[in-house]
Amino acid sequence: MKPLLIFFALMAICPFARSAGRPNIIFLMTDDQRWDNMGCYGRPEFKTPNIDALAEQGVVFDQAFNTVAICMPSRVTMMTGRYFSSHRVGFVAPNDYTLSQADFGQGYPAMLKKAGYRTGFIGKVGFTVSEQAQRPWAGVPFDYKGNMGNVFDFFAGAETVETKALEVWPEEDAELQAIYNNRIKGESRTIRTGKAMLHFLETQPKDQPFCLSVSFYAVKHDNNNHMYMPHFEQFRDFEFSVPGNWVEGANETLPQVVKDHARGVYLHKQRTSTPALYQRQVRRFAAQGYTVDQQVGLMIKKLKELGQLENTVIIYTSDNGRFQGTHGLFDKCILYEEAVRAPLIVFDGRKAKQGRREDALISSVDMAPTILSLAGVKRPKIMQGRDFSGVLNQTQELSKWRDAVLLENLFLVDLFRSKSKPNVLEINEGVIERNESYRSRGVRTDRFKYFIYYEHDPVIEELYDLDKDPLEQNNLVNNPEFFQTLEKLRRRTEKLYQDAVN
Repeated sequence: MKPLLIFFALMAICPFARSAGRPNIIFLMTDDQRWDNMGCYGRPEFKTPNIDALAEQGVVFDQAFNTVAICMPSRVTMMTGRYFSSHRVGFVAPNDYTLSQADFGQGYPAMLKKAGYRTGFIGKVGFTVSEQAQRPWAGVPFDYKGNMGNVFDFFAGAETVETKALEVWPEEDAELQAIYNNRIKGESRTIRTGKAMLHFLETQPKDQPFCLSVSFYAVKHDNNNHMYMPHFEQFRDFEFSVPGNWVEGANETLPQVVKDHARGVYLHKQRTSTPALYQRQVRRFAAQGYTVDQQVGLMIKKLKELGQLENTVIIYTSDNGRFQGTHGLFDKCILYEEAVRAPLIVFDGRKAKQGRREDALISSVDMAPTILSLAGVKRPKIMQGRDFSGVLNQTQELSKWRDAVLLENLFLVDLFRSKSKPNVLEINEGVIERNESYRSRGVRTDRFKYFIYYEHDPVIEELYDLDKDPLEQNNLVNNPEFFQTLEKLRRRTEKLYQDAVN
């Protein structure tokens, strides 16, 4: 058969066969990295030269947000393009489902696999796929090869840490297996992730596009075992700047239900409530961020060596932020900026140096549809996010772009502690009846942040004018000058929430 006839025969068999110029895609996600913990977001003390260089040549989004600010549901949202209240893959009842194989099969990796891409995943998975969605997720076997093996050609992933449910394939790839079986003393998890990332690139066929998802375990956790200690040395005695809304000791202005029940309150007391504790934590997060940055630099170098950089789109973000003592909180989840605001950098090697910043409101639910759009692949109808490739390319009329981002927190630490108990749904009802729930939802616009603790009686609301109060110190809910704004954002929250669940 002549070559041209072979080509058309292949196209008939596979309508998604690769077209010329289809880009490679690398999706980089860190764990618990605050949006402002890098140089390109205004804090050069964190030393992220390679990420900053990527930002200088790409597009930096200054108003990107995680619609849910805790790892499991955030990761599923980005992979599937669906809101938390839609997929319901979370830590606590009643939203504690696994992700079904059918729904996983409509996420961006599976869609790109069907389109002829070579697909890879490295790092923290953080959620469970099973044949059917089932709850509770706790106790369901991870079985990544059984549930994800038909989607990922290359895989080196674990649940939350490398020692928990690590699976690595192809099994016959001795070099890949050795990265995890022959660990070098003193080498950090991030350096192993980097080695696996480079190995994926080195084994990539030249005639096939690829999509590689790298989910760093860093910067979460702060003990020496999770860090590359030589990188820590440059931060050991460094005095980091302290945000204006960091609170020494307890924050008496938090809603009482948050003070009494949220995990971030007592973790702040333990880990960030004094100047010395704050510096200790931030130094360790900075060291881990620097190690991630070095892997990004090695990745860029390898792409250049392979002649692939000019046909590769690189997306850098985080699954959620971390308070680090701001608002008198350590953890995440609560809908203040430090938890929900995300770093987002997009570099497209096919384009001339862009080097610009973008103010359009972006949600984490937009990741999957945008990745598919960049690859020229039609999105499945189940995806709820928006394709922001037009914002990237400056073809999107911004007056017709979104005016608000939905935010949700459905995590309650008391229910997390009870996740394996058979009566967890009854426990949930008791938490609500005792008025101990701090579940919340709200919206972020260009100017305002509004959210409501909707299961509390009476409901508790917070409203901030971020133009005048970027540190969210002055709750305007009871200010009569903002009554109309409050009413508008109440309605906007309910509308976006209803759109998410329907």
